[in-house]
Amino acid sequence: MSANGWVQFAVFCLVLLATVRPVGSYLFRVLEGKRTWLDPVFRPVERLTYKLCGVNADQEMNWREYAFALLGFSAVSLLVTYAIERMQALMPLWNPQGLAAVGPDLAWSTAASFTTNTNWQSYTPETTMSYLTQMAGLATHNFFSAAVGIVTAVALIRGIKRTSAATIGNFWVDTTRTLLYVLLPGALI
Repeated sequence: MSANGWVQFAVFCLVLLATVRPVGSYLFRVLEGKRTWLDPVFRPVERLTYKLCGVNADQEMNWREYAFALLGFSAVSLLVTYAIERMQALMPLWNPQGLAAVGPDLAWSTAASFTTNTNWQSYTPETTMSYLTQMAGLATHNFFSAAVGIVTAVALIRGIKRTSAATIGNFWVDTTRTLLYVLLPGALI
């Protein structure tokens, strides 16, 4: 490796070490429902989201309920993305190029890869996917799949930590908080 490569590696390691504690503390506060500096902005949005979705934020789930919610959410988002891709020709408002529907095999592959956060692409987005498909189908997965990955790790950690407890948190609360307090501000920075 070149000297420049070693310097970049060293700087990356230093930045990583410097941010572990503050980022870890912030994630802990967010996912345990403790007060953060973003509460005045996002707590009302969070409460409204729970109310609109019928989520009881105080009720935790056991591992089976958490896994079912996680897998169900991922399955529904995969199917919605697949449907958007397959029906893009029927949505002319956000398809000014008049792109045809994405083929079933490519649509399934793309929806599955974005749902699992692998984001594999075997197409040219500008000539295959409409604006709506790229925004509502693919870009949302950049947030949703990252949130699912984070809350999966958090549930695993809680499961290890709470060896005698029957619950590991609430998937809907964890996902909402991850989206609002972690991923959205991270995207704006």
